[in-house]
Amino acid sequence: MKGRKYAIDVSVESSYVPEQSSLVDKRFVFSYTVTLFNGGAVSAQLLSRHWIILDSDGGRQEVRGEGVVGMQPYLKPGESFQYTSGSILHTPAGSMEGSYQMVADDGATFDAPIPVFALVGPMTLH
Repeated sequence: MKGRKYAIDVSVESSYVPEQSSLVDKRFVFSYTVTLFNGGAVSAQLLSRHWIILDSDGGRQEVRGEGVVGMQPYLKPGESFQYTSGSILHTPAGSMEGSYQMVADDGATFDAPIPVFALVGPMTLH
């Protein structure tokens, strides 16, 4: 626990989904698996999410909403929660980052940062 009272550590792995993507239609589908780990000393619940999604053409989307995949997981110290979701870009590469808004058992609210991660699709050589 390293002495941190509120500490939700977030890690993400992403992958390209070729069977749902189309180069012709400029539709590039990515899946990502997020793991949240409560490394703090207090139990906390995920209330909402905020994503910033960037594509390689400079396009930016922001997504806000309650919970993740229809859930608002509650994590005791030492517990983890994992889920998989997806994103669609109009370019074969981009990135995502953001934060989860949390509430601890003692009533404190805090953000758990989601580190930036790459979305990388098929690359062609000329």
